[in-house]
Amino acid sequence: MKAKLFLIPAAIGVFCAAAPCAEACTTTIVTKGASADGVVCVTHSNDAFSSDPNIVYVPAKDHPEGSMRAVYPCAIAWDELPEYDCYENPRLVAPERADAYDYPGKKRTKPLGAIPEAAHTYAYIDGDYGVMNEHGLMLGECTNNSAHLEYLEPKEGHGIFYASELGRVALERCRTAREAIRLMGEMIDTYGLWGTGETLLVADKEEGWVLEMQPTPTGKGGFWIAQRVPDGEFFVAANQFRIRAIKPNDPDQIFNPRLPDMLKEAGWAACDKKGNLDWVLSMKAVEDFHPYYSLRRVWRALSLAAPSAKLPAKVKNWDTDAYPFSVRPDHPMTLAEIMDLHRDAYEGTPLDRRAGNGAGLFASPYRYGDSKWERTITARHIAYTWITQAGDSLPCPMFWLSMNAPAESVYIPFAVAPLPEAYEKADRTKCDMTKAWWISQQVTILTRGYYSALSPAVRDAAHEWERRSAELVAASGRQSAEEFAQTLRENAGRVLSDWRELHGRLLSVNDGDRRIDYDGAHRPAADKVEKY
Repeated sequence: MKAKLFLIPAAIGVFCAAAPCAEACTTTIVTKGASADGVVCVTHSNDAFSSDPNIVYVPAKDHPEGSMRAVYPCAIAWDELPEYDCYENPRLVAPERADAYDYPGKKRTKPLGAIPEAAHTYAYIDGDYGVMNEHGLMLGECTNNSAHLEYLEPKEGHGIFYASELGRVALERCRTAREAIRLMGEMIDTYGLWGTGETLLVADKEEGWVLEMQPTPTGKGGFWIAQRVPDGEFFVAANQFRIRAIKPNDPDQIFNPRLPDMLKEAGWAACDKKGNLDWVLSMKAVEDFHPYYSLRRVWRALSLAAPSAKLPAKVKNWDTDAYPFSVRPDHPMTLAEIMDLHRDAYEGTPLDRRAGNGAGLFASPYRYGDSKWERTITARHIAYTWITQAGDSLPCPMFWLSMNAPAESVYIPFAVAPLPEAYEKADRTKCDMTKAWWISQQVTILTRGYYSALSPAVRDAAHEWERRSAELVAASGRQSAEEFAQTLRENAGRVLSDWRELHGRLLSVNDGDRRIDYDGAHRPAADKVEKY
């Protein structure tokens, strides 16, 4: 299927062809009133070829008065930065932050700057982006494109913060989403942004917010705005800004009071049809690579939550207002439904990526090569996906982690506590079957080779372990936080052990060409496929 292309400025065309993170993240908020168990959830799939698969526990710390906190660069923002000893894997060499960031023999990452340290910092879980802290502050992320400025390099005179470090400072210092929004806004105004346009989802056990930010052309400060997701509703972002009208004095928005003037001074200010200053229009928030790269995922996620909304799968332009900021789900969303949302390839719709001429061998939903195919929520380059949860019904704040794409993997629950060694110091260039990423990878790669033949068995195994893990969480409600964390670590060991064995079971049962035939059952379905 040949895609139609947007006519966009030449500079953006170069960006689309050259950007090293060729595909990026999908992130959602399920508010307290929208979830079946009354907890707030934030999800994030880390979808970049350069992702570091390590998940790190950063302990709480006390700091001497007058100490400074280093602000580090991050290769996930755009590309490696050798001048700062900043590389893709490991993403950070900084022993003072956590033992898992101590790599003997490797040069320490050089900071871009420093800020005054807090007297006490909270424990949190860290990945390429911060995950959640001990008090249940949760983050999600996706990268966005602005036709005005696709990337601002880190250099003298530019800002010192990229979204990843900004989120970590919030996790270190904040307990609530509102507190975190105001702190990060203050940090942007004071120290400035570099890198790309970014969305950070910010939530606590009561509410969820969407923080969107963009570097300025001068490298000073930054444009930023946050909007609350109404309780009882579901939100998704997929590599495009989602906030529309900028509303002064609205209690559900937080932004620098100078934002409207800043946009006018930059020559970026743009209004919607009603005359409201519009964030998406002002940013020229065009889609990356493909006209359905971002908005199709937004359509699909909102439609999975609220089919009754009957949202259109096709829209005319990147600046469409056909999709609401958030939707009220047709029924409260279960954890299993949230997990499977991140496994979706538009199954059961005319856009099913496993069907028709666009499908891969054995009805695979994935595409390979240099061509930019339409994105689905699942993708071949996902390093990991997390689902964070915070609420009074849980023993403590917790998260579910799936290594690789969850469509061919399993979610495993953890607390904000030290993690099994299997999740630390994995190297994507060296196979190590003691590491969770590689244990998952062997099942993932085998499944993708014979997708329609093997994926049902893998999906069934994942669902079974996720059911068992959910029952374990429910049965552990009276445990202390320390006991609960240990219970989940032991459970993770059992799941990873079974996942190692699953690879062997798939090989022995299917035994190559003798058992797997490329017959009608495994061919992409040719009918009921939308034509372009």
